[in-house]
Amino acid sequence: MIVIIIYFFQGLIHNLGHPVTPAFVTDDLNIPDYMFGVFFATMSFGLVVGAPLWGVIADRGNKKIAMVSGLLVYSIGQFAFGYVGNMYWMVFFRFLSGFGVSASVTLFISHTVEISKPENRAKHLAWMAASIALGRSVGYWMGGFLSSNEWIVSTLGTGLGDLKRIFLIQALLNTIHAFVVFFAITEVKKEVIQPLRGNFFKSFKNLNLINKNVLLFLVSLIFMSIAFTNLSKYLDVYFNAQGFSTNDIGNYNLVIGIVGIFTSIFIVPLIIKFNKNILVFLIIQVSSILAVLYVFRANQFIVAVYSVFMVFIIGQAIYRPLEQHFIANQTKEGLYSTTMGIRQSFFSIGMVVGPLIGGLLFDLRPLLVFDFSALMIGIAFILVLIVYFRIKNSEENVSN
Repeated sequence: MIVIIIYFFQGLIHNLGHPVTPAFVTDDLNIPDYMFGVFFATMSFGLVVGAPLWGVIADRGNKKIAMVSGLLVYSIGQFAFGYVGNMYWMVFFRFLSGFGVSASVTLFISHTVEISKPENRAKHLAWMAASIALGRSVGYWMGGFLSSNEWIVSTLGTGLGDLKRIFLIQALLNTIHAFVVFFAITEVKKEVIQPLRGNFFKSFKNLNLINKNVLLFLVSLIFMSIAFTNLSKYLDVYFNAQGFSTNDIGNYNLVIGIVGIFTSIFIVPLIIKFNKNILVFLIIQVSSILAVLYVFRANQFIVAVYSVFMVFIIGQAIYRPLEQHFIANQTKEGLYSTTMGIRQSFFSIGMVVGPLIGGLLFDLRPLLVFDFSALMIGIAFILVLIVYFRIKNSEENVSN
């Protein structure tokens, strides 16, 4: 339970800056809109590089040190991003933030897998997904509240023109969070099944320990990540472009967080009982494509995004713990952190590619970003469908 609570606060703290970032970049600093995508992509590239490295370090018995070190690096990156005032240095510190946060993002999941009995893993991963989703939404809401509430703005000076102070608050809270993690998390004693080195490229040699079905599934995860990332980040930008306030963005994200936690707690456990993860992935992908194509063409956007788009939000809340469970079940004991690091790296590749393409498409025409996301889900659907038939054929061969 303590891990779930800590993960909630991590989600809250790490999302305080998100609702104000578009306004901070374009209004406070007069930086071109396309740099919003560059900043996010650079942070995601930090995740790509950092996740497998932190995973290897953790599997060598240094998980707590890796988590705390990564969180402190994230604090430095976020503070500097808010205060450096130069968009090129901001790109560097965005990378540093991504590199640092990849430690806790990866290792909280592998820690949950390690301390859970196999029959409870999916349920515990769903609870973790619920806690981070709720934390994310509360963080979005708090970020919007801190930058729009008159009393808070007058007291802390966090309004338009001084939004950088949100990043200072975030860095300070995250540093406190790092110390909480140090004292609250207990290392799990385990044997390392092979010599591992803390090297980004060498860590990917562990791909040969993953069967081809999972590797193909990881490739599909890149395309799902592109869609998830663009639909999340450019929905915020779309809200901003439509004239909605940072408080409106925060309120909407609070609602989807509540929907996400309800889904994770009540719906995911029911789906797990059917033990049909691949089929569930396929159903989610088809329904998500239809929802996305409709919502951004609807005459009443605000009504559609609060109703039909919840189909996508619910699907996303189901997809994350189930895909982590699917990957964990194919992983050798003693390599959970390494494998989850590789999984996070694959997912983060999509987080790099998505915003870069999304930024260009949004400048051309906002609708193109969301149509592109639907296309990415479609490609992922084809790859998962291939995995489904490969597994089905393998099971038939065994039975024969």
